[in-house]
Amino acid sequence: RKPIRFEPPAMTSLQHSARVRNPIDQFVLRRLEDAGLEPAPEAGRLTLVRRAYFDLLGLPPTPEQVDAFLKDESEDAWSRLIDTLLASKHYGERWGRHWLDIARYADSGGYETDIYYRNAWRYRDYVVKSFNDDKPYAVFVQEQIAGDELWPDNLDLDPRRVYIVSEEKQRHLDARIATGFYALGPRIHESGLDARRLAYETLTDWADTTASAFMGLTLACARCHDHKFDPFTQADYFSLQAIFADAREVELPLWNSMGEADWRQNYPRVVAVQEAREAFRLFDAGMQGKPMSAEQQAQKQQLLAAIGQAVLNLPTSTAGQETIAYDGLMHIPTASVLGREHPALIKPVHLLERGELHMPQHQELAALPAALAAVTKTPAELPVIYEARKQFALWLTREDHPLTGRVIVNRIWHWHFGRGIVETPNDFGNMGQPPSHSDLLDWLATGFARDGWKIKNLHRLIMNSSVYRQSSQFATERNLAADFDNRLLWRMNRRRLEAESLWDNVHSSAGTINLAIGGPPVIPPLAEDEIASLRDKWHWVTSANPAQHTRRGIYILVRRNFKFPMFEVFDSPVSSQSCPVRDVTTVAPQALWGLNNASVFDQATCMAGRVINEAGENRMAQIDRAWRIALGRPPAHDELTSASQLLDELEQSSSAPRNALPESLESVPLAQAQALSRLCLALFNLSEFAFID
Repeated sequence: RKPIRFEPPAMTSLQHSARVRNPIDQFVLRRLEDAGLEPAPEAGRLTLVRRAYFDLLGLPPTPEQVDAFLKDESEDAWSRLIDTLLASKHYGERWGRHWLDIARYADSGGYETDIYYRNAWRYRDYVVKSFNDDKPYAVFVQEQIAGDELWPDNLDLDPRRVYIVSEEKQRHLDARIATGFYALGPRIHESGLDARRLAYETLTDWADTTASAFMGLTLACARCHDHKFDPFTQADYFSLQAIFADAREVELPLWNSMGEADWRQNYPRVVAVQEAREAFRLFDAGMQGKPMSAEQQAQKQQLLAAIGQAVLNLPTSTAGQETIAYDGLMHIPTASVLGREHPALIKPVHLLERGELHMPQHQELAALPAALAAVTKTPAELPVIYEARKQFALWLTREDHPLTGRVIVNRIWHWHFGRGIVETPNDFGNMGQPPSHSDLLDWLATGFARDGWKIKNLHRLIMNSSVYRQSSQFATERNLAADFDNRLLWRMNRRRLEAESLWDNVHSSAGTINLAIGGPPVIPPLAEDEIASLRDKWHWVTSANPAQHTRRGIYILVRRNFKFPMFEVFDSPVSSQSCPVRDVTTVAPQALWGLNNASVFDQATCMAGRVINEAGENRMAQIDRAWRIALGRPPAHDELTSASQLLDELEQSSSAPRNALPESLESVPLAQAQALSRLCLALFNLSEFAFID
C-alpha cells in the first residue's frame, strides 16, 4: 500500500510527554509505554558530541571541538552542532560510504582475473558530492537510473568562453556519471567469449541491484520461478531486465572538443616515452650475457635518463583557462556510464525457463512489476526504446510510491541507530522483518517526500529527537526480559565503527590523516604476510606519494578478490551484491591487527609525538591529552593512576626501537618515547576506541 501520513500519538496520552522533542519521540514513547518499558535517560554531552561526529563525519572530534561544545550552554547548541557537521565536506564521505555498500561499489570485477575498473572512482566521487550538496534523493535516484535519458547533453564549449563549462552542463555531466552505478558490478572475464551470456549476466546484475537498492525487494528470487512469498512473477523479473535492454556501457570523455584538440596536440610526448623505452629495450637485449664497458654503462644511464625526461615532459593537464587532469600517460579522462545501444543491436529479452539462458520462452517487454503498478494506478507497460529507464525512474520517485521513500528513510534510520525500523533494509517483502514502528516509518516517509526528499533535513529530525539522544548505558530487568534486542528503542544502541571509520580514527588520533577529497583510489603499502595471498602482486601497486597512504578509508582501492587486509578483518562488505547491513564479528585477527601490525604501531608512535607536542613534558598532562584525543574524554582518576604506573613499567622495559621515531620524539629520551607510544597503542585497542555509545 501507499504510505499513510499518520498523526503522532497525542501528547496528553503519554506518561513521558516531557521528553518529547519532536514527533519521532511521540511514536516511540507510545510503543514503549504500551509495552510497559522505561526509556533510558539522555546521554551525557561528552557522549553526544562524540556520537554526532562519528555519525555524520566518521571522524573523531578534536579535544578543542569537544571543549567548544561543552562550553556552549545555549539551548540550540546541539542543533547548531548538527548543522555545522552537516556543512562539513567530510559529511559526504561518511554517508557516501554507506551508499557505496548499497551500490556494491568496487574498483574491479572480481572472480579469477579481477579485471580493473579505472573509472569507478568517478562514481564514488559523484556519490560523495551528491551527499555534500544535499541533492534531493529523488534526483539522486533518477540520475543513477536514467541520467543520460533525463538530461542528455555534452561538454561542447561556448565559443565566447573557450574552456569554461557552464554549471548546467556540469550538472548534466554529473547525471551521466551517476549511471556508473551500473558499470561497476561484478564481471566474469571469460564471459566476454559469449556475447549472449555476458549480456544476460549484466542484465541480471542490473535488475537485481536496482530492485534491492531502490525498492528494497528480493526480486532476484523471481528469476527462475515466480516469487514464493511476494507478489512478483518471472514475467515481472524479465520485464525489469527489459527496461535496461536498450542500454550499454560506454566510456564518456570528460572534456569538450577543445580539450581533445589539446590532447592530440600533446600526444607526440607520449610517443617520445614509447620510443625512449624501445631504445632502452633494444640496448638491453643487445647486451644480454655480455660484459659492459664504462662507455656502455654510461650509455645505459643516458637511456634511462631519457625515459625519465620523456615522462617528466608529459603534461599533467590541458593548457588554457580550465585544466583537465589526464589519466595515466595522457589517457583521455573518461567515465564508464550508460549509453544507448544502436536500435539494430538491441536484443529482445525472453522469459527463461528456470532462469537458464539456453531455455528461452516468450519475449518480455519493458514493464513495471504488475503488483506495484496496480498500487500506484500506473499502466505497467513502458516505452520500448530509449524511454523505459526514464519513465521507470520517474515512477520510482513519485511521492506516493509504496517503497522508495520507505526504503531510504529506513536506511537512514539504520545508519543512525545500527538497526532499521525494518531490520531487513533490502527486503521489504513478506520474508523480511516487519517494521518495529510501522506508523513512524510511514510518517517519516511521507514527510521526507513532502520536504523535497532532503536527506540533511531527515538527519536533523532524527538527531534532534530524544530517542537519538538516549544513553546506551541503561538497562532494567523488565526491559531486558521484554525486549532484549531493543527493537522498541528504549535505549541507544552501542555500535562498533566500520572498518573505514576505524582506520580514519587511528590516523586522526595519530595526527597523520590526509583529509584530501576525491580522486583515483589510493593503495597503501602492505607487509609481506598481508600481500602473500594475492597471486598477481602487480594488482596492488603502492601509491608512490607517502602522503596518500593515510587518506580516508573510503579512498582505498576496493578489489573484489583481494580486500584491503585491515578492512577484511573488520568486516568490510562483500561487494558482489548490494550490502544493506554489514556484519559485526569479534574474532582473534582483529586483536592481532591492533596489537601487532607494524602500521598500527607506527601510528601509535605518531600519536605519542602529537601528545608531547600538545601537552608538553608533564606526564599527567600527557595522559590527559592522550585520553582526550583517543576517547574524547578526560581519564578517570583510576585510569590516570594506572596509566602513570604503566608508563613507569614500560620505561623500565625499554628495548631497541622497532622503527625510526618521528621528529616530534627525537628530543625525548628513548625509553620515555617508547613507553608513551605503547600507551597510545593500548588506547587504540580499547573497545571504547572502536565503539560509539
